[in-house]
Amino acid sequence: MNAMEKARYTAVGMIVGRILKYVDKNPDENILKLVDLARRVSGGVFPQKPFDRFRSTVSDPESVWSGYARAFLRDVDLEVLRRMTLSLGLGTYVGTKAVRKNREKHGCNIPYIILLDPTSACNKSCKGCWSAEYGHQYNLSCDDMESIVSQGAAMGSHIYMLTGGEPLIRRRDIFRLCEAHPDCTFLAYTNATLVDEEFCRDMNRVGNLSLAISIEGSRETTDGRRGEGSYDRCIEAMRLLKKNRCLFGMSVCYTRANVPEVTSDEFMDKMITEGVKFALYFNYMPVGRDADVELIPTPQQREHMYKWLRRVRDGKTGKPMFLLDFQNDAEYVGGCIAGGRNYFHVNSAGDIEPCVFVHYSDSNIHRDTLIEALKKPLFQAFYKNQPFNDNHLRPCPFLENPQCLKAIVNETGAKSTDLLAPEAVETLCARCESFAGEWEPRAKTLWESTKHPNPKTQYYRDRSQESGVRSQE
Repeated sequence: MNAMEKARYTAVGMIVGRILKYVDKNPDENILKLVDLARRVSGGVFPQKPFDRFRSTVSDPESVWSGYARAFLRDVDLEVLRRMTLSLGLGTYVGTKAVRKNREKHGCNIPYIILLDPTSACNKSCKGCWSAEYGHQYNLSCDDMESIVSQGAAMGSHIYMLTGGEPLIRRRDIFRLCEAHPDCTFLAYTNATLVDEEFCRDMNRVGNLSLAISIEGSRETTDGRRGEGSYDRCIEAMRLLKKNRCLFGMSVCYTRANVPEVTSDEFMDKMITEGVKFALYFNYMPVGRDADVELIPTPQQREHMYKWLRRVRDGKTGKPMFLLDFQNDAEYVGGCIAGGRNYFHVNSAGDIEPCVFVHYSDSNIHRDTLIEALKKPLFQAFYKNQPFNDNHLRPCPFLENPQCLKAIVNETGAKSTDLLAPEAVETLCARCESFAGEWEPRAKTLWESTKHPNPKTQYYRDRSQESGVRSQE
């Protein structure tokens, strides 16, 4: 941040702090005033309907989300709320303007979110995960990570998700990064093995870092994929984080083996009791040398996930947890968000990839700026061809539309970025063809029988798009 931005950050921070203390004195009454203030401050950058909808929901004492908002104020440290509100709110407000401006200026995708791998190292070996194969030899240096965040913030990207490997192996470097960029929000996906009292204190001290703890449902399904004792360690870490009033959620990879467990009322209620405030659900993707196609959820399970999501988020009958499913929520953002449309990924060797699951690249941070990468053929192919399907229940260019990624990689000359053994795009896409073919008719029926929101994202101006290699019904 420059001097002017720091002054604004400090001034707004003082105001946010006073507001949160005011709300904390009487949450039932004052939380509505906070929503009204946020609506006025947004100045038309964001649409008003979400504010109105949220206000209506929170004002209803019988609503699930009314209780959720109050629990948030009760369970999370007030200073953490101040810093997180400041980094996420101010960062998103400033960033949205910059993203829109830079998309027009550069004629390419500009993301809101950047994923990066501080290290390839991991202390676990989960079934179906490629990370544990990579060993400890690849790391982004502190200068690398600082450069990524600085370039990203200048483009308008103020949200950073740390993946891996196990990112908390680099915990000290991560905290320094958070301190250096108080206008950015950081989230680390973690197996929770390195969470201790000291970590909780540091997490609250910086205030702009949250965790997504990887868990697979029950003890049996979690330990079955992540190793014996994994479930108990996750619960132990959650209790430690809750005691210290840290902000955390969970990351759930749903597979053919665990869909019943990760969608059960018992599991959700348990996670809410342990202090989980948000959940990020991921469809298993058959990526890497040891990928197991038998873990891909069946079409029946995908339909179950789609319907379950809408039930569990219902304000009257749902669960008090903020929940996203990156596969089944594509209708809310107009399809695939990779390739810089909303996010991209930088691996631990510096390769700039369209998606955390698409291990192909034609750029690297050690020779290309982020803007240069977004203008190169691979990212331009995403830019020109998104969405890859008019049915947003089939958003992915390889899981549901394998012919799309195959064409893009071959036409752009992108190279495999697998850190051990290069994987031909034909090999990856072949693993998806069976599921894609089985899901297509079921997804068509579900799409045509269900009411959907406007598939254009609410947060930037979608341009008219020409058909390229995207799937046609």
